[in-house]
Amino acid sequence: MATECYRRCPCTMRRALRRRPALVVVVFLWVSVSLTCGAISPTVYRQKLEVRKHLKRLNKPAAHSIQSPDGDIIDCVHISHQPAFDHPFLKNHTIQIKPSFHPEGLFDEKNKLAKRPGEGTSNPVTVTQLWHSSGRCPEDTIPIRRTRKGDILRASSVKRYGKKKHRSIPQPRSADPDLVNESGHQHAIAYVEGDKYYGAKATINVWEPQIQQPNEFSLSQMWILGGSFGEDLNSIEAGWQVSPDLYGDNNTRLFTYWTSDAYQATGCYNLLCSGFIQINNEIAMGASISPVSGYRNSQYDISILVWKDPKEGNWWLQFGNDYVLGYWPAFLFSYLADSATMIEWGGEVVNSEPDGEHTSTQMGSGRFPEEGFGKASYFRNVQVVDGSNNLKVPKGIGTFTEQSNCYDVQTGSNGDWGHYFYYGGPGRNANCP
Repeated sequence: MATECYRRCPCTMRRALRRRPALVVVVFLWVSVSLTCGAISPTVYRQKLEVRKHLKRLNKPAAHSIQSPDGDIIDCVHISHQPAFDHPFLKNHTIQIKPSFHPEGLFDEKNKLAKRPGEGTSNPVTVTQLWHSSGRCPEDTIPIRRTRKGDILRASSVKRYGKKKHRSIPQPRSADPDLVNESGHQHAIAYVEGDKYYGAKATINVWEPQIQQPNEFSLSQMWILGGSFGEDLNSIEAGWQVSPDLYGDNNTRLFTYWTSDAYQATGCYNLLCSGFIQINNEIAMGASISPVSGYRNSQYDISILVWKDPKEGNWWLQFGNDYVLGYWPAFLFSYLADSATMIEWGGEVVNSEPDGEHTSTQMGSGRFPEEGFGKASYFRNVQVVDGSNNLKVPKGIGTFTEQSNCYDVQTGSNGDWGHYFYYGGPGRNANCP
């Protein structure tokens, strides 16, 4: 057989066979290179293992799963198996099924088609979530948006998945341009400070702003803040956002966030870490909101209420008038274990300065506040919760924006909308290069 091979091999191979030691070296090198090229590097293997472990940690066994029209999968997870209970301090926690007290003085309103200040009442329109058209979660379960491999791989690391970047809180007393450039986050907000606050409420106009870069986002929310703007900041946040990086699309989604150390190690969006305890089986954190407002068209808004239970001390979240969603246990926080020292309402975008220019990512509707109803986005019926658990009109509202020629804010008040403000903008324009 060797003789037959010898006859059929080209001259170069015959010469190689004569030099058998050289052939062995060549074959060995070829096998080594082939094995190296085909093998997974330790770094890639480690990352795949981390992603797999993280997915298992986040995606709890579901009693039932629902395919949403927008591509999401909503898992109905038993209430006692939710991610919150991975926290070592919550292992033997007794779930608080409802708040001990609601704030007094709630506006008696449903989520509805908004009206211009001073106009007559309009027809109620329910703002809901897209997955509801495919089913609902049974009693004793909560709906959780399933995390997929691609969601985690879009993050800068497995560890940073579901977390905001450090220093993304609007700091009204500092309009230092260096801070703007350093954080890459820009805001247009109204705020109150100088008192003790035990919650806040607002009705927020819902839009679907255009995002220029996948690593940018646009959101509209409330911030409940305690501590300094240094390393010890406590924050509870809720509202709507469009974030391609976090969700993989441009849908407008309900979200929450919390941190007790200025976004460094603690906290996360929605239920992407242990902390927030959900009790509601109808609303999924991070799921798409529908319908959204249109320019010179129908306007839709949602109400968000966050307040501190005066008996148990936990911070509760309510969506609309009908959905008490759950609570952040008081032990998660240092300053907020007592009260908040500042409340902020408004919009935030990430400006990554693509091609060295300001981003064209929109805030709110993408229109400036002076365009008004039906065009600009708004917060209305802005309120705070005082030490007696009463909802009150905030005193001494201030406004803040880093670059008003990119995104701006204008306040007002009247009988129908109470304290309100329009906010937002297009980002890059002739006056915002």
